[in-house]
Amino acid sequence: MPRSKSRPSQNQPWESGWSPDTTRVPGTRRLWLAGALAIATVAACVTAVTMTEHQTDDPSPAPDQAAAADPSGPGLISYATPSTTGASASGDESASPSARTTTSAPEPQGSASARPPAAPAEPSTSHPSSAAPKPSTTWRSVRSANYPDRYWHISGGLVRLDQVGGSESREDSTFKLVKGLADSSCHSFATADGKYLRHRDFVLRADRDDGSSLFKRDATFCPRTSPVSGAIMLESVNFPGRFLRHKNFTLRLESYQHSGLYQADSAFRLVGALA
Repeated sequence: MPRSKSRPSQNQPWESGWSPDTTRVPGTRRLWLAGALAIATVAACVTAVTMTEHQTDDPSPAPDQAAAADPSGPGLISYATPSTTGASASGDESASPSARTTTSAPEPQGSASARPPAAPAEPSTSHPSSAAPKPSTTWRSVRSANYPDRYWHISGGLVRLDQVGGSESREDSTFKLVKGLADSSCHSFATADGKYLRHRDFVLRADRDDGSSLFKRDATFCPRTSPVSGAIMLESVNFPGRFLRHKNFTLRLESYQHSGLYQADSAFRLVGALA
């Protein structure tokens, strides 16, 4: 068989008379493949655009049908809600489910959402009988624990422990029990003519309120537990440790004493109004 001649070295083509083929550029096959792929891609894009434009030529759904579309956005499968009004035509079978969807029917006028607002409350001044009743004023009389027939009584501007006489005496022995002027948890005693019982020079008397803080403290007394059953002791706000007691049947403010006489003289009971 004939012997094949060895191919001369390409590094030295001039020695054997052989020269490289320069008519074909290296990598031409790859360029052809890339070009074919690019042409196929462009053709696919043109086909997709043509089909998309053909689909967009279809009539768009009505505004109310578009509003009934699934709010979750494009790309999600949605199922149309059957119309509650029954307005869809029976022959409209070719329409898509979303096109047959209608918005919810408005509630009738008698529904809860269309219920009229509640009528405003009538003002309390519209009629005297409809006005709220005013709280009753608490009137009290103060009776001594060791002299049950004697009560606090205003005499000559001072508060004494006297027996009750006629109607005028009963009125002077009746006081309006109010919250303490200096401490709402305590008591103040007002008279029918607008004065208050206050201590001055440690003697209890009826004076008109001058608006001062001293007057408010002098006219405020706090109830404390008394050793006498069913009775209370009245302690001064601005003189803690001093309690009202009767001495020679005059109400005074004196320091607490452990004697039985002091405890009996400083024990009082708040009873119903005499007047």
